[in-house]
Amino acid sequence: MALTRSAMRLLSNRFTSAYQVRGYADVNTMSLTFASPYQVLYNNAGVKQIDVPSFSGSFGILPAHVPTLAVLKPGVVTVYEQDGNAKKFFVSSGTVTINEDSTVQLLAEEAVTVDSLDLAAAKELLSQAQSQLVSASTEVAKAEAQISIEVSEALVKACE
Repeated sequence: MALTRSAMRLLSNRFTSAYQVRGYADVNTMSLTFASPYQVLYNNAGVKQIDVPSFSGSFGILPAHVPTLAVLKPGVVTVYEQDGNAKKFFVSSGTVTINEDSTVQLLAEEAVTVDSLDLAAAKELLSQAQSQLVSASTEVAKAEAQISIEVSEALVKACE
């Protein structure tokens, strides 16, 4: 019994200090690192909010968000900067990590600004992906075509 109480005191001290370090009060911004293999879009930049598409549903990230690791699905990431501007980026896939210290790392396989997308090209890409699915003869080819369709549908939706 004494061993249990000692262990509980040690654990409760760890949780108390972790809570105190977390610092929920007076946090108005978070630090964002947003990159793809080809470019860095934000490098430890202070932002107010981030909206991300994930396979568990789209969600918003605010300062002092609970630590989270999520997989990004194809769609639009919206970054709300400190000056009030909202910038939108299309991501094909990736991950988002939200840390206890209000830092966020968003790593995308591909990321482009939404205003640089072309609706006609996105529709053509979707049509090609659908044709690939129809002509696919192996399970691997079908899976690759299905992924292309998912990304292309998200591209078309982002353009509209």
